[in-house]
Amino acid sequence: MSAEVWFAPGRANLMGEHTDYNEGFVLPFALAQGVTATAAARGDGRLTLRSAQVTGEPVTVSLDSLAPGSLTGWAAYPAGVAWSLRASGYDIGGASVGIDSDLPVGAGVSSSAALECSVGLALCSLYGMSVEREKLAMIAKRAENDFVGAPTGIIDQSAALLSQADHAMLLDCATLKVAQVPFRPAAAGAAALIIDTRVTHALVSGEYAARRAECEEAARLLGVAALGLVTDVGAVERLADPVLRRRARHVITDSARARTIAHALRDSAPTASDTYRFIGELMTESHLSLRDDFEVSWPEADLTVDAAIGAGAYGAKMIGGGFGGSVLALVPLEREATVRSLLSEIFAGRGWETPRYIDAVPSPAGRRLA
Repeated sequence: MSAEVWFAPGRANLMGEHTDYNEGFVLPFALAQGVTATAAARGDGRLTLRSAQVTGEPVTVSLDSLAPGSLTGWAAYPAGVAWSLRASGYDIGGASVGIDSDLPVGAGVSSSAALECSVGLALCSLYGMSVEREKLAMIAKRAENDFVGAPTGIIDQSAALLSQADHAMLLDCATLKVAQVPFRPAAAGAAALIIDTRVTHALVSGEYAARRAECEEAARLLGVAALGLVTDVGAVERLADPVLRRRARHVITDSARARTIAHALRDSAPTASDTYRFIGELMTESHLSLRDDFEVSWPEADLTVDAAIGAGAYGAKMIGGGFGGSVLALVPLEREATVRSLLSEIFAGRGWETPRYIDAVPSPAGRRLA
């Protein structure tokens, strides 16, 4: 059987960090950059995985031997998808899969979800499995949660599989209801710019899990199933623990900001620069909340946000789980070169690695290329 080529994009999160596993609202959009999986079926019940970004021998495993914790490193993500598909009742067989990516790893742009979803789409197609994309997103999430051991929410896989070009995707993580919202910064004379600070993060580390546990405890004390179900930010004053108050306040306000931005984008003309200026202000608000209330920012991100705004950006915020990764800035097109130049100069002056810049163009979801 000939090989098939499938692609799944990374994502940037316009609003809603750490709100997904709290059953709040998120507003991501897919990137043009992502992960490509070139896959061919094989009849021996084995999975062979190669990556253009990883030197050395390919990883080969028996599908029957797959179990949570049985594999570590990059190959755990695609192998976990095969395990999760089989655990969900889909009788996929062996495959040889070659991976290529133009997404930076650990930069908060969901390279792991793009890897999972490209492989998931390829395996389903090879074996004639018709899986609704919403369900495939849950299968990929289970791979990351249970097989790899990263306690992430559903935002990344949903963005990779459900996004539309020129749109952001408002996702209610309590109901998984999706609403596509027009998002065309270039039409309003703006650019969405990702600034990779080159500080890598790892979501399997303890800090991410600790934030999730704190949110669960705050929800329990407030008598709700999840913090995202709380709409009155004043409710946090009922929490005696100041740390839990801060964590809950961030989740409730960031979820509200996601809904506010979605409404603003729906209600304005695509060319309305004032709307993007307003969105930028909310992005900066979100960053301060992530820095002060949720405490997941890092020095390079804080400096990047401040410097980008000082150079003329409408606003900026860290994206992803935190403790490293990238900043998303919304910048008037005429100021973009200035923002890039100033940040590179500042990073060099501090002896930091030069930032990597990614044009964040709202792009379509995963798809077959060949």
